[in-house]
Amino acid sequence: MVTIPRLVIAAPSSGSGKTTVATGLMAAFAGRGLAVSGHKVGPDYIDPGYHTLATGRPGRNLDAYMCGPELIAPLFAHGARGCDLAVVEGVMGLYDGASGLGELASTAHVAKLLRAPVVLVVDASSQSRSVAALVHGFASWDPQVRIGGVILNKVGSDRHEALLREALEESGVPVLGVLRRAGQLAVPSRHLGLVPVAERRGDAVAAVAAMAGQVLAGCDLEGLLALARSAPPVTGEVWDAVGAVGAPTGLDGASAGVRIAVASGAAFTFSYAEHSELLTAAGAEVVPFDPLRDESLPEGTRGLVIGGGFPEVYGPELSANEPLREAVAELAASGAPLAAECAGLLYLARSLDGLPMCGVLNAEGRMSQRLTLGYRDAVALSDSVLAAAGTRMRGHEFHRTVLEPGAGDEPAWGMHRPERRVEGFVRRGVHASYLHTHWAAAPGTARRFVEKCAG
Repeated sequence: MVTIPRLVIAAPSSGSGKTTVATGLMAAFAGRGLAVSGHKVGPDYIDPGYHTLATGRPGRNLDAYMCGPELIAPLFAHGARGCDLAVVEGVMGLYDGASGLGELASTAHVAKLLRAPVVLVVDASSQSRSVAALVHGFASWDPQVRIGGVILNKVGSDRHEALLREALEESGVPVLGVLRRAGQLAVPSRHLGLVPVAERRGDAVAAVAAMAGQVLAGCDLEGLLALARSAPPVTGEVWDAVGAVGAPTGLDGASAGVRIAVASGAAFTFSYAEHSELLTAAGAEVVPFDPLRDESLPEGTRGLVIGGGFPEVYGPELSANEPLREAVAELAASGAPLAAECAGLLYLARSLDGLPMCGVLNAEGRMSQRLTLGYRDAVALSDSVLAAAGTRMRGHEFHRTVLEPGAGDEPAWGMHRPERRVEGFVRRGVHASYLHTHWAAAPGTARRFVEKCAG
């Protein structure tokens, strides 16, 4: 039974100010001494980093496409366990879900699964009385979605605010905050969204503090907290990594304490907290390392996980760290398990934009003008350290790079949504792909990887 007070921060469209409001609320309430849990709808890796700064707890994702609707409440309860308040930042517009699949994975879908009240953040910079029609439309579209309040963003003046409040009086949706246009924050971004916290930690801390200041100055925190506390209970079990993978494989054998190195640092920031939790639950010792700084893998490494990030931004530094590149290549040549996603895939290639990489895969990577983005349905085409052939998984792609593969590697995945194609590489113990997956949806992935590392 989930009884944690909770709010979903949504908007009519992207760019309305969800991240500022959600992160600012997390930091503001944490500053008042509340234990706050931050969550993000969808596959976004970057916003949860800011949530972590704001709350002091790991930011968590709630993705009803990759994990399935049935896991949303259990994963939420796991992340928010012991907290006084949970704030869930939405994705895109409130009702925008997986393309062609109705409400699936939309902010509205997650709000309904959590029975959570929604606060709608509206960019009011170019409207006055029309704001009432917009809010009325969003509030009445789906009777199961409870819009409990509005926060007006980019308001120009006292007169503008008065016009907006007057228009909304008849909507029945209370105004719970007003943020002025003059106080808008400039958070740096680039081709895949905001610049991750790991790349600008000092500035990011200041940015989060500024978001909290905006929220404190313009929002009704007591009203928002009362709305969060009005959320009814949600039935369901709390997700647990040990329960998901079963008893740790190493209790009676070789898997106990098997050391798995996980890439971290500014170049590899894309990961879900549940992945390391599942590996640990399966008996592994998870040890982070930074490919930008460390010239060797952690001593005793038996397996390697390299997630997503921005290798194209740090290509020269990654290439210059030749001792580590050689260590990774030697580990792969030994047959040890390596699991790489997106940025990790590029790091294992022969080169990236002409710069030497690890040379584990017979492929050349380069930046592209084309953005590859979207949910994917996939089936494993080859037995690998992550999955047996025939295993079905859902995932997500998000990159502006392409690979030109040579011969000699088996394909990792056969994609059958949205189009049919093969993708990724399997070579001995290496599984490398552009596809981001969420292992909570298939906890056997973590167990299989640990067993392969121990074997």
